[in-house]
Amino acid sequence: MNTLKTISIFVVLLGTSISVQAQNLRVPQITIAQDVQDRQPIKKDTAFSANIGSVYCYTLIEGAIDSTKIFHVWHYKEEEKARIPLTVAAKKWRTWSSKSILPSWTGPWRVMIEDSEGNILATKSFTIKN
Repeated sequence: MNTLKTISIFVVLLGTSISVQAQNLRVPQITIAQDVQDRQPIKKDTAFSANIGSVYCYTLIEGAIDSTKIFHVWHYKEEEKARIPLTVAAKKWRTWSSKSILPSWTGPWRVMIEDSEGNILATKSFTIKN
């Protein structure tokens, strides 16, 4: 019976550690760009032409205690177009995702950075124009 108590305590402590970790995540940088090269965003902007092909969201995440997941959630107007899971594996971590853009998808876009519990850590808006 003592073994069961020990396992229960371990699970509770593990759950607490994960919750605390998610609360410490910060996003000091979120950039929309035409590309990422050598781990840096290239041709940063907030407006892109409809024939761009793809757009990148580059994110600097700080505060992770251990390996954790975040999500880049891409929205066109009010419709979610993609939810991309990314791993953060250090206290200071650069990561990025890309989204293919159809020429007809002109108008407002945004990328929301969410932690593993669905909390919004940051948001960046941009526009696709004719």
